[in-house]
Amino acid sequence: MTAGVISRRLTPPGSTSYDAVTAAVHKPAQRKANDAVEPGAFLIDPLHEPLRFAFLLAPNFSMMSLSSAIEPIRVANRLLGRAAFEWSTCSIDGNASVASNGLSLTAERTDDAIKHVDAMILCGGTRLSAEDEQPIMRALRSAAHHQRAIGALSTATYLLAKAGLLSGYRCTIHWENMPALREDFPDLIVTENIYEIDRDRLTSSGGTTALDMMLQIILSRYGVEVASEVAAQFQHIKIRRYNEPQSGWRQGNLASLPMTLRRAVNAMRSNIEEPLEIREIARRAGLSQRQLERTFAAYLSMRPMHYYIMIRTERGRELLVYTEMPLISIAVAVGFGSVSRFSKWFRHFHGQSPLECRRAGQGRQ
Repeated sequence: MTAGVISRRLTPPGSTSYDAVTAAVHKPAQRKANDAVEPGAFLIDPLHEPLRFAFLLAPNFSMMSLSSAIEPIRVANRLLGRAAFEWSTCSIDGNASVASNGLSLTAERTDDAIKHVDAMILCGGTRLSAEDEQPIMRALRSAAHHQRAIGALSTATYLLAKAGLLSGYRCTIHWENMPALREDFPDLIVTENIYEIDRDRLTSSGGTTALDMMLQIILSRYGVEVASEVAAQFQHIKIRRYNEPQSGWRQGNLASLPMTLRRAVNAMRSNIEEPLEIREIARRAGLSQRQLERTFAAYLSMRPMHYYIMIRTERGRELLVYTEMPLISIAVAVGFGSVSRFSKWFRHFHGQSPLECRRAGQGRQ
């Protein structure tokens, strides 16, 4: 492989525009024969063509995430007038794989795909059984052993972590699954960004964020003009940067609120297991405790303490649905001293007991 620009992250943290990104990562660099090549350098090397992706389809994979990853490189090929990218779909046994929406896609065997691709991207969706997880993790480890770049879309980041393939790498996952990932893998570098590309690891948080991740690869290889033309084909006005936060409902609803209130809520969200006193939250928000009470009442129609408890029960709900943690461990992880107290407040805000929530959540997966 011919290496181009070598960059730890495709989007330099200090860049202020996509022109700056282009200047930093798109301009080819002359490399001496004895220079070290960082893993994944081929992802941004325009001389390495075609760049070949295999999308490993987990059972009940997300069609939205898969389409968002494939369509930009398909359009890039059309605009460039050549096969700059190639892609295929694969499954463990080579049989067709069914998406969460019921549609079926043909696939080659994963062992065969590993032989001829540069990157293997796991397409996640709903929760997998242990029986399904084991062969997928073996395939991912095999791909990494063969020096393929490894990626994950949506919830699939969890399986990469479980396979031991994210140690020392920045990664992200869908915001709803983030508490479970952080709880089960506390040593991972998990961000709330919409996607992460760290050397030869690529993770996106689901939905259309895979579109932005692939647009970044296109931009890094062929420049901002080509990437912008690809984006325009999808009515995608703005190519989002990797470090834009995910738009979970809380973030979206809080965007228009006063900065002091957002500071208070962020302090709550950052201190779940060991809750802060309300006076400390007020101090961090730059308000007196009385001002904080009035601000919450005016904008959220709720006392700060009740809002804080609601946030903690929501985190508990995510752990109930997406992990196998015992109820007592979840209660402790979200700052309640007992299962009974956690259950009382959980029922208050969610209209069901924690166990009822867990059963219902597992039934939907």
